Amino acid sequence: MAQSVASWTGVGEGGQVSEEDPLPSEEVGPKMRGAVQALRYVEDVVVNAGGAALRYGGFYGPGATNDLVELVRKRRFPLVGGGTGYFNWVHLDDAANATVLAVEQQAKGVFNIVDDEPARVRDWLPYLAESAGARRPMRLPKWVAQLLAGEMVKIMTDGRAFSNAKAKRELGWKLRYPSWRQGFKEEFA
Repeated sequence: MAQSVASWTGVGEGGQVSEEDPLPSEEVGPKMRGAVQALRYVEDVVVNAGGAALRYGGFYGPGATNDLVELVRKRRFPLVGGGTGYFNWVHLDDAANATVLAVEQQAKGVFNIVDDEPARVRDWLPYLAESAGARRPMRLPKWVAQLLAGEMVKIMTDGRAFSNAKAKRELGWKLRYPSWRQGFKEEFA
């Protein structure tokens, strides 16, 4: 069993990233390329050895987003460009449940462990701010953000949605939090 990533690793053109899609290494910038190539290598080795690689979305739940929320509250996490990139979330409880199912079933292959609602940054970031009692995030033009954050801007503008269909179908995975909207609201209630 290996842990992989279903968030910043999915950038570029196309529809939802399925488990059959390799993590794209050329679409990410040169500074991130090595990390994506390492994740691809781990996925390949584990799957070829008869194991499973779980691509987790961004974790949220008790304590998981404290650093992010602090940045949002201080208005240091801006909405970049049109915020058109997708981000894939998963609640800690749902991630743990998927992991247990994969171990118990001795799963083989790659599984995207994300909730049912991939979210454009322009949707989840203001919602997170509102849920956390913070002001709306500032907006930055893409070119300004690239000067400040470089390659990380691609996530905010070009991130792709990941599909969880295989995990639900093959592992029988049922989400307690099918949407980050429900989870964010509950976390900050």
